[in-house]
Amino acid sequence: MKKNNYSRFWRWHFYAALFITPLLITLTLSGIGYLFYTNVENTVYKNEFFNHSSQTAPLTIDQGIDNVTEAYPGYSVSKVIVLEEPYNTRLTMTNKDGDQKYVFLDSNYQIVGSQNPKYTFSNMMREIHSSLFVGGTVVNYLVELAACWAIFLLLSGIYMTFKGRALKKEPNPTKRQKNLKWHALLGTIITIPMIIIIFTGLPWSALMGDMIYSAAQNNPSIGIPALKQQPPTSDMSEIPWATRKNEPPTSSGGSHAEHHGMAHMEIMTREGMITLEQLMSEVKKESISKPYTINYPKDEQGVYTVSKGSNTGVTGLDVSPYDEVTTYFDQYSGKLISKIGFEDYGILGKWFTWGIPLHEGHLFGWPNKLLNLIVCVAFLLVIFWGFKTWLTRKKKNSLSAPPNMSSKISIGFIIFIVILGCIMPLFGMSLILAVMIEAILSIRRKYLDATMAK
Repeated sequence: MKKNNYSRFWRWHFYAALFITPLLITLTLSGIGYLFYTNVENTVYKNEFFNHSSQTAPLTIDQGIDNVTEAYPGYSVSKVIVLEEPYNTRLTMTNKDGDQKYVFLDSNYQIVGSQNPKYTFSNMMREIHSSLFVGGTVVNYLVELAACWAIFLLLSGIYMTFKGRALKKEPNPTKRQKNLKWHALLGTIITIPMIIIIFTGLPWSALMGDMIYSAAQNNPSIGIPALKQQPPTSDMSEIPWATRKNEPPTSSGGSHAEHHGMAHMEIMTREGMITLEQLMSEVKKESISKPYTINYPKDEQGVYTVSKGSNTGVTGLDVSPYDEVTTYFDQYSGKLISKIGFEDYGILGKWFTWGIPLHEGHLFGWPNKLLNLIVCVAFLLVIFWGFKTWLTRKKKNSLSAPPNMSSKISIGFIIFIVILGCIMPLFGMSLILAVMIEAILSIRRKYLDATMAK
């Protein structure tokens, strides 16, 4: 039975690797690229981030925004990112079609330059990593499926390493045995850190990510505080009577878009609203230091949302998880209405706050980047040596798949697969298909054997 287990693990390990390796290589390389997005962007976008406009007259931030609105007709400012020196202030502008533009203001709030968000290095790496730059439900599921099967590859590899002869010393090892040894040894070393990296990335996934996010929303005590899900409203008594019935602007964009700072929102200033300069003065009074993001109210009841995030994906903005905070200010009086910090999150919310920057490589500075880089490069080497191991035993014009020695399945194997399937639902669904294919192949093999015996 143990031999049957080994054979089955080996067979599934082989087929899983064969089908998802191209995806795993793409995800790993794009992940490495994203690790260093701040380093790349600080160099590539040096002008936008750090330089000054030829116009040296000092302006207020509201005057600067007025100039930006005139310079880019059809766009309105929906978000302001106030960064620490020497970074310039970044505005997110959106038009009625949901198209976005980043505009940068220097210390005098003069226009320095602009970017198309679709083609910034960080957003391109993120799009490749999360949706292969194609997007769509099918592709998102495919990326999640690859991540889930990668965990199976790592765990099944551990089983085969300790049940097989991969690490046993051979007097005269063959080329295949040498490749297999490096494949098994390196795979064993990186299994735990690689699984951690994969699981901390699953909150963005299509199926499991939505399940985790829904659980965090539906259970505020362990997830996201209710106040963060349903922000307070501004005091409408301060809205001028003549403008109270004006049609409010609309917003669109899901939770994952907002998480990455990519929510599309059309805003407009209303009579009675405080200026951004007044708001920033209130923010300073509340001891909220730079860097922080200002999101405009989405309607006449909305509030200014001022936040510091540990997983923004914006160069110069990420802060320590302990410093993460979301505050709400009345859009008419500028008064602080409420405040939510890291300590108010439930266990799932804290996991998001810690896990995502760990996955992105900036939770604890450059050592985090270095550790993630080493693990990713090692994973690519594991794939390389696994491929070489297969080639050394592959026969010409044959796939040379591991044999399926028996149709009997041990209880231990079933329990292992069921647990993984429950933890990762999309993996569990794909397993049903894999079992069906395995059963069809087994029936076909028996039929051919019976035919040949006649």
